[in-house]
This record gives sequence, structure tokens and C-alpha cells, in this order.
Amino acid sequence: MMPGVSSRSIQANWPGLAAGLLLLVSILLWPAGTAIAYQEGDGAAEAPAAAPAGDASAAPIEEESFLLWLHKASWPAGHVILLLSFWLVYVVVMLLLQLRRDGYVPQDFITLFEQKLTAKDFQGAYELAKSDDSYLARQLTAGLARLNKGYDEAVEGMQEVSDVETMETEHRLGYIALIASIAPMLGLLGTVQGMVMSFDEIAQSNTQPKPKDLAGGISLALVTTMEGLIIAIPAMAAYNLLRNRFAKLIFEANNVAAGLMSRFSTVGKTKPATPAPPTA
Repeated sequence: MMPGVSSRSIQANWPGLAAGLLLLVSILLWPAGTAIAYQEGDGAAEAPAAAPAGDASAAPIEEESFLLWLHKASWPAGHVILLLSFWLVYVVVMLLLQLRRDGYVPQDFITLFEQKLTAKDFQGAYELAKSDDSYLARQLTAGLARLNKGYDEAVEGMQEVSDVETMETEHRLGYIALIASIAPMLGLLGTVQGMVMSFDEIAQSNTQPKPKDLAGGISLALVTTMEGLIIAIPAMAAYNLLRNRFAKLIFEANNVAAGLMSRFSTVGKTKPATPAPPTA
């Protein structure tokens, strides 16, 4: 990680980083891929030897490179699906870096914090929690900061941290669900476009069109559908796996935080007055 840049600041600005990364990757990779495709196409066309002028059956068949064919067959829906794939990879990597056990329930921090509480060094415990960047430490920091107002206020502060963490993570997981929903629809859009091109070729032809003339539209329909499913299936799997992992981690962290803060459960509670002895 770069000096002076914390993980919290990266997570706070991650939508802008994602957009910049997508733009950079599309600018760098797409022209290169297109150039390679055209070079391969030119080489395949020049490779066969020239056939005799009178022999039509021996005429060389011009071959097209796979990348160039994929570029033509995927335009424009497939290019949007390609950008969605970069976005999906970025979001999944960010969530994998976030949903680490040490980021939610760090064992070393728990041991040190319990030692501070056992030694009744409450100020040291607060400073320790404030200096740590884990979810559990942020929860305990919010609770200890409100402890002077009573135990109930401390629990409310911890709950607020939990709500913010849940909202932010669910927001990131929602992007994966969005990609899983949009990718098949874009593939279906390419399918419809390809079928329209095929039927338009049939409608404008005075004679029965050859299968070769319809191959372009059919390949467009099949390729974009395949690309949409290739992106949607991993996105759905990643969404469910990451969501279950987040639910497990935050549940465990909330239980640990509640157990540590239970030592202050008597703060702010007054003892009931001792009843006076009955008079004779």
C-alpha cells in the first residue's frame, strides 16, 4: 500500500477508482487487441498462394482472425459486457481484501484488549481500540467513547457502527448483483440484434440467401448470449459466497464486541435504595 494512504480511504473512494481503472484498461487493451486482430487477418489473407485465373475451385478462401471475428460479432453489446467484466473483477478483489478475518475479528487485538481490561487500564484499552483499523476496534471505540453517558448509549454507538458497515458492504455487494442481472440482458440484446440482421438479410434478398450471408447475424446472436452468461454465472456465485462470508464475520465480531463491553454493563446504573426497616 502506498505511504500515507489507509485502507479506509481506499474503500471510501473505491467507486471513483473503479471507474478510472475501467477507463484505463479499456484505453490500453482495446486498441492493442484490435491491432493484433487486423494483423492476424492480413497475415491469414496473404498466406495462400495465388490460384490460376481459370481455376475458380482452387481460389484461396480468405480467413479471418478469431479476434477480429469476435470484435465484429460482439459489437456493441459484447464490448459493454467486457467493461462489466473488468468492473466485476475489481469489485470482487476489493471485497476479498475487505472480508478478511483479521479485518473483523483480529485475535491479537482481542488478546491485548482483554489484558488492558483485566489490568483496569481503561484509557489504554480505549487508545488501543482507537489506533486499530479493524471493524471490531471501531465498534469498541464508538462504545467506549459513549460510555460516560451510560451503558445503553455505548451499545447504541456500537450498533451505529454495525449499521454503517453493513450498509457500505451491502452497497458493494449490490454492484455484483447488478452485473449478474445486466450481463444476460445485454447478451439477449445482442441476440435480438443478430436475429434482426439475419431476417433483414432474408427480406432484402431477391433470391434465397446463402447460409454464409446469414452466418454473421447468427454468430452475433450466439456470441453475445454466451458472453453474457460467462459474466453472469461467476457474478452470481461471487455474490452469494461473499455475502455469506460477510454475514458470518460481522455476526462473530458483534458477539465478541458485546462480550467485551458486557464488563461495563453496570456503568450508569444506580443501585436501588435499601428499604427502611418497618416501625413498630
